[in-house]
Amino acid sequence: MNKSSLFATEGYPFIICSVGLTLLTAISAWKLCSIVLAFPAAVCFLLTLFILYFFRNPERTPPEDKRAIVSPADGKVVVAELVDDSPLGGRALKISIFMSVFSVHVNRVPFDGKVLDVLYNKGKFYDARDGRASCENERNAVVLEVAGGERIAFVQIAGLIARRIVCYPRIGDLLKRGERYGLIRFGSRLDVYLPVNVVPLVKLGEMAVAGETVLGKIAA
Repeated sequence: MNKSSLFATEGYPFIICSVGLTLLTAISAWKLCSIVLAFPAAVCFLLTLFILYFFRNPERTPPEDKRAIVSPADGKVVVAELVDDSPLGGRALKISIFMSVFSVHVNRVPFDGKVLDVLYNKGKFYDARDGRASCENERNAVVLEVAGGERIAFVQIAGLIARRIVCYPRIGDLLKRGERYGLIRFGSRLDVYLPVNVVPLVKLGEMAVAGETVLGKIAA
């Protein structure tokens, strides 16, 4: 799992490269007293700031209610509806969160449970807000067995720009609500599939916070 650190582990190669490039161009501009080199140095500096911002890895505190299912991603709720087809094998409540390039991209486990399956599908790269993204884009689903034998699934979906899905869990792993489990680079979406008896507690357009915003509650 992605342990607590200031930045996501997967971001360090990008951070190191951008910092190195910034230092190289800045030192060159200074040594040569070159206005021409000052411009790329400034661009590299701004790029470094963006990369640091993008791979930020803040701490989150799940709610005290043990029945609460939390959002796996930061972003805007773009879908909250019942669907007939799902990774659960039938009808389910689907809640989708769209992550922009400005969102925190570390993904978190929605609920305590045991990993029953991890399903990776190659696919296309439609815009993550496109309705076709859920079934046609490259994606990775984790199916979790939770308390009482219920099952939930959460699906990382690649987007138009986001082409790299990172998912740590394997079949048989025991996951804890709110812990880091993966990330998607440079914007995309997360689909969550819940039992039909779960009442959605978020609305379309609402901004969700990974590990903290309650999507619904598992029946007692």
